[in-house]
Amino acid sequence: MTLIRGSTSLIAHVGYPTHIFKSPLIYNPYFASAGIDAAVVPMGVTSDDLEAVLPGLFKLTNLRGALITMPHKMSVLPLLNMCSTAVEIAGACNAIRRRDDGALVGDLFDGEGFVRGLRRKGAPLRGASALVMGCGGVGSAIAAALAAEGVGGLTLTDSNGDLAMRLQRRLTTHYPGLAVSAGMSDPVRHNLLVNATPLGLRPDDPMPFELSQVSQSTWIGDVVMSSAPTPLVAAARARGWRCFMEAPSSPAAIAIGWSMTASGSGRMIA
Repeated sequence: MTLIRGSTSLIAHVGYPTHIFKSPLIYNPYFASAGIDAAVVPMGVTSDDLEAVLPGLFKLTNLRGALITMPHKMSVLPLLNMCSTAVEIAGACNAIRRRDDGALVGDLFDGEGFVRGLRRKGAPLRGASALVMGCGGVGSAIAAALAAEGVGGLTLTDSNGDLAMRLQRRLTTHYPGLAVSAGMSDPVRHNLLVNATPLGLRPDDPMPFELSQVSQSTWIGDVVMSSAPTPLVAAARARGWRCFMEAPSSPAAIAIGWSMTASGSGRMIA
């Protein structure tokens, strides 16, 4: 149980409605076990009130930062003074830190948590060719993190082709030396396949990738949150392939979220 003291640093969990929030149940036990005097506190803020509430919230002297969730991950951007490259590429923010000078710094840890997990498992990312299926918030964050990690090439595919093309342009702007393409691609051509779509939530969902010709040396990554292996991961494991599932509640993602709200860094938005 988390004990809130006068010395406790607070992290606001900002979104609406609060009854669906899971972060306090995930972060607070982590803080207690790690001996960190901090607590995540859910705060219900509607879309109409975000602009008025957020600046006032950061006037609190014991507020260390904020976790941002739906429906504010995109609408919070104009309220930031600075943000990371990942935020600029993905167009979304899920962590804010107040600097000593009062500036609000936005960051995004969804993609970095996933990539750290892959690296921890031993996936060779530098110079690799990666195929990311799904270019929404999570897929964009993962693509940005893979680019920062030094992959050799990225292929982006989405049922909304325009979404993939816009992400391609943002990645090319920030990583002009990276080969980035948008559109359908043969999975056989890649060392890493990442499913960043909801495919796999239901048992009758089609496979996001055709695996029959994929090399056994290919890494398979899946972001679908499930207590059991998704059909994609189950199929990959049955073939003896290396695969990885990472949820926002993983220890890596929790630690990154804490570090970003406590001591992150960013740069001025142009």
